Amino acid sequence: MRIAVLDDYQGVAASYADWASLGSEVTFFSQHLGQDDDGVVAALEGYDVVVAMRERTPLTAERLARLPELKLIVSTGRRNASIDLKATAARGITVCHTGYVPAPAAEHTWALIHAATRRLDVELGAIPSGGWQTTVGRGLEGARLGVLGLGNLGSRVAKVGLAFGMDVVAWSENLTDERAAEVGVRRVPRDELFASADILTIHLVLSKRTRGLVGAAELALMKPDAILVNTSRGPIVDEAALVSALRGGRLGLAALDVFDVEPLPADHPLRTAPRVVLTPHIGYVTREQYEVFYRDAVEDIAAFASGSPVRAMELPPKG
Repeated sequence: MRIAVLDDYQGVAASYADWASLGSEVTFFSQHLGQDDDGVVAALEGYDVVVAMRERTPLTAERLARLPELKLIVSTGRRNASIDLKATAARGITVCHTGYVPAPAAEHTWALIHAATRRLDVELGAIPSGGWQTTVGRGLEGARLGVLGLGNLGSRVAKVGLAFGMDVVAWSENLTDERAAEVGVRRVPRDELFASADILTIHLVLSKRTRGLVGAAELALMKPDAILVNTSRGPIVDEAALVSALRGGRLGLAALDVFDVEPLPADHPLRTAPRVVLTPHIGYVTREQYEVFYRDAVEDIAAFASGSPVRAMELPPKG
């Protein structure tokens, strides 16, 4: 088999698993393959297996149709909205997933919250150039943390907020009072979540229902000094509306780890927008996570080669 391991930006994938045990040709791509269909197809021609890093390189029906030798896709993590599972099923391509460690994303959410409330983006840059105390930070105790999506990650983030003495509230379409109470928080109506939160953090799965959920109308509800945090998926937030709100002074700050297009284009307006803290989708990037990703990827490939695939990825529910 010829195996392509994609988006190995740090050049470390080879060290996190026993790829040699597969007895196959393994190529590690350290550079993103880009957005162009022709370029992606040209790079992946002739490969039997593709190991995709999360949703960085979409494997669409159009691309799959031009990769006739592809037999197996391994996606790091349990979900991957950028793989067309209907197309893989139609073409007889097996799709498997790996395990996932939820703690890093929740931890990074709080890294962004602290960076935003204490303006570390400004202060860390000021020190090397001789600066000293150029901003006034904000405390967390007594502030309202709004959690949009109280699933596994949202619950972890909410519990940390409670530990800081914050007033934590939550909303999602199917959230019940009972579920919120289990976490120790209160469910509030949707508009109240946006209007009352001092810090609003997003923890939803990207779907047709959640794409663009945070748009101009929702941003207009928020306090002019509120902080919006997104470590979930970029398209949940309307980026154009967000940039407009920041430039118009209608939102205090945005702290983002995810974007519509990744890597974020060099000329993207978010890079020059005022009051933003940006990280390059590293919420899940830890040694512990990579150990799980690449160990399981090798296991998936070996199991497929033996005729007994494991961790097969299923079509997501509609909605």
